[in-house]
Amino acid sequence: MKKKLQGKVAVVTGASKGIGAQIARRFADEGAKVVVNYSSSKEAAEKVVAGIKSSGGEAVAVKANMRNRSEVQNLFAETGKTFGPTDILVNNAGVYDFKPLQSIDEKHFRDQFDLNVLGLIYATQEAVKQFGDRGGNIVNISSVVGKTPAPGAAVYSATKAAVESLTRGLAQELAGKARVNSIAPGMVVTEGLRDMNPDEQFKDQFLARASVKRLGEPEDIAKAALFLASEDSSWISGETVLVSGGVRL
Repeated sequence: MKKKLQGKVAVVTGASKGIGAQIARRFADEGAKVVVNYSSSKEAAEKVVAGIKSSGGEAVAVKANMRNRSEVQNLFAETGKTFGPTDILVNNAGVYDFKPLQSIDEKHFRDQFDLNVLGLIYATQEAVKQFGDRGGNIVNISSVVGKTPAPGAAVYSATKAAVESLTRGLAQELAGKARVNSIAPGMVVTEGLRDMNPDEQFKDQFLARASVKRLGEPEDIAKAALFLASEDSSWISGETVLVSGGVRL
């Protein structure tokens, strides 16, 4: 049986851990040659690559701070040299930081918007150059807070609302050149969530509103990303798929 991404080249940003790492693994399992992007943890990225190779897949780790245009350009240049032109881009790299209104300053704003939004734009610009006449596929990672902002997370929520707006706008602008969709995860158990260390009451409140009574796992998001990146979703573009156990916050 032919694998769903056989012969495709996929760039997954922020793929050294969490959701990005699991998307990279899932894509490789389905036949894609995967570029595991990282900004700081080379060891973690190489571990993801080693795992993919040990399972018979093809992958390479490439460093790039997605806030930096020249580094993003180099990421796609290296992709081309190693595997050929990009077919699939997953804009997963992101950061979040919760602060109340009176504590918001320029650094708090820039740190999140420069990566979550501007980095997505830089990566998309470079990927589209490589898509060519055969077309391409872009999957953006948003969040449930893009639709229902979380108290104390105004800036982060605004970045994810921007991701969803860009998804809709770019799907129109790139019509005939690429399909563009996004995924809005709910609370997913990742290293970032553990570092954030939310209290049990916060988790309980989330689960109380869930139809599926568990927190999400990176694999839940990876499955949705595979669907959007493959021909299974060939008539879908400009959409945001909510993957949150039924929670809309």
